[in-house]
Amino acid sequence: MTLAEAQARVDGWIGRFEEGYWPPLAILARLIEEVGELAREVNHRFGAKPKRDDEDPRELELEIADVLFVLLCLANERGIDLDAAFERVMDKYEERDAGRWTPREPSGGSPGQRTR
Repeated sequence: MTLAEAQARVDGWIGRFEEGYWPPLAILARLIEEVGELAREVNHRFGAKPKRDDEDPRELELEIADVLFVLLCLANERGIDLDAAFERVMDKYEERDAGRWTPREPSGGSPGQRTR
């Protein structure tokens, strides 16, 4: 799924309701709320604060997806093409940080598997 397809799917869902998108500051508040839930889950899994036995387990991928959903809402509400914006930001990173990090050897494994 492209970002444009994700934006269209979110827009189709939001469009079913009279209220439509929230104003940008309300969406931002919701984003902060979702990022907090993601931070809590990461802290429970990888930090010094384990979950209590009575706390429900959460899926890390769903917490990340909640953040993405709200970001898609904000982009849609503001009329932002995230495919174009993401291309621009990747160009920025690829140019600015081209020599910043140590290149990986061809058999260095998947970037999604690395730890720091």
